[in-house]
Amino acid sequence: MVVLKKLIRWLLVLCLVAALGLAGGFYWWANAPMKLPQKELDITVKPFSPLRAVALQLQQGGLPMNRRLFEVLTRFKKMSTSLKSGNYAFFDGVTPYQVLLKVARGDVNQSSLTVIEGWSLARMRAEIDADPNLRHDSAAMSSTQLMAAIGHPEQAAEGMFFPDTYLFPKGSSDLDIYHRAYTVAQQRLNEVWAGRAAGLPITTPYEALILASLVEKETGRSGERAQVAAVFVNRLRINMPLQTDPSVIYGLTGTFDGRLTKKDLQTDTPYNTYTRRGLPPTPIAMPGLAALLAATHPAASTALYFVARGDGSSIFSFTLDEHNRAVNRYQRNIGAVPAK
Repeated sequence: MVVLKKLIRWLLVLCLVAALGLAGGFYWWANAPMKLPQKELDITVKPFSPLRAVALQLQQGGLPMNRRLFEVLTRFKKMSTSLKSGNYAFFDGVTPYQVLLKVARGDVNQSSLTVIEGWSLARMRAEIDADPNLRHDSAAMSSTQLMAAIGHPEQAAEGMFFPDTYLFPKGSSDLDIYHRAYTVAQQRLNEVWAGRAAGLPITTPYEALILASLVEKETGRSGERAQVAAVFVNRLRINMPLQTDPSVIYGLTGTFDGRLTKKDLQTDTPYNTYTRRGLPPTPIAMPGLAALLAATHPAASTALYFVARGDGSSIFSFTLDEHNRAVNRYQRNIGAVPAK
């Protein structure tokens, strides 16, 4: 009996030592840096993947770790339901436990895309279509189909996206960018419209957006946006043609060769603000916040004219005689069509 008791004690000790050894080995494995086949691995975890599939995708993506042990580690840490899909970047020396934490946090590999103030929709779409980190679900869509795809089929697309820098996980749909840019644009426009100055000759947020797009395209210097807006507002008040070249050029899409001619100014299109009074039918570009604020808070000025000096700034005039003198001074021998 005494011998049996001693034997049982020794067996328990051996089991305890073995258990401690296994635990120590498992801890060492979980925290041991891995030598990757390259310095950085990009691995995508697919949506709705169960734990076993996640472990397999990580292993097949190049991580040299035992996927069965990874499953055990995940269950031990009670993270089986916390794993998130997305594209992940793993660097040489990462440990299995760090891999688990990264995927559980959803610390995805992000890229960025910057949309610039004054871009047209065509320019924005070209930049998005060329981004290798996006999934190009909208590439074959028309503008109308694009707006329908983001849930706004009733609206024209031009000017409806806010210029900003957008972060996104690699492999995201380009429709996500359009949807976010549209949402931000609506938020900014509504905020600015709610705080607009009194007595403006525009009656809807969309008209403010159109006006802001003209200001964006006509402004060489940020400090002059409110003055440019004042000229347009003053002209709208007296039903005077806006005569803004960027709008005319927008209406000549496909035929404009880079030089605005007298014939171009006389060619009637919905966007020719020399032949038609009032605002063009849609924005001509994507205005930034500063242009939106200028359109809804124009300078306290009675100027009706402005002309480019040639250095990015403009000179503003109150009478036609003053304007003609400015044109003679700043536009003589330049060869360009005189400004407003």
